[in-house]
Amino acid sequence: MVMNSLGLIELTSIAAGMQAADIMLKTSQVELVLSRTICSGKYMVLICGEVAEVQSAVDNAASQIDFAVIDTFVIPHVHPDVFPALSGHTLATELESLGIIESFSVASLIEGADAAVKAAKVQLIEIRLAMALGGKAFCTLTGEVAAVRSAVDAGAQIIADKGLLVNKVVIPQPRKELMSEMI
Repeated sequence: MVMNSLGLIELTSIAAGMQAADIMLKTSQVELVLSRTICSGKYMVLICGEVAEVQSAVDNAASQIDFAVIDTFVIPHVHPDVFPALSGHTLATELESLGIIESFSVASLIEGADAAVKAAKVQLIEIRLAMALGGKAFCTLTGEVAAVRSAVDAGAQIIADKGLLVNKVVIPQPRKELMSEMI
């Protein structure tokens, strides 16, 4: 199976979230990346696979459980840096500059992170999703200052267009201590 696409459904109900995961896995040939509760009593299901299969899975679940859907997305041709950033495994060892994008929703943040890393030559460090964050999510990235500014602006715009942007920051030459606190 080709894993070139990500799909997500974010729900207001834990029970509906588990039901959505089951629907997605039964109706399409996709792989489950994450299926879990997130703060504040929400649930998220993140899948990967071929674009058409992921789209079908997300559409099927969203249509059957529309009363509980907060947000959904399908990202075709997701940037390969997104997968390790979601799991917290990064190759970054130092920070040239630090970009941070913060969102009120998991779905919009992942979309923004993918747009950011596609917009400029930067490296995603981490995508942190709604655990101990009051339901918010954020991503961190590094690279040259100008590239990080471009990436942060591109990612933040995707989130802002949905009305879910909390904040965006670019820190040139951050102190080394920040790296040990981030991961």
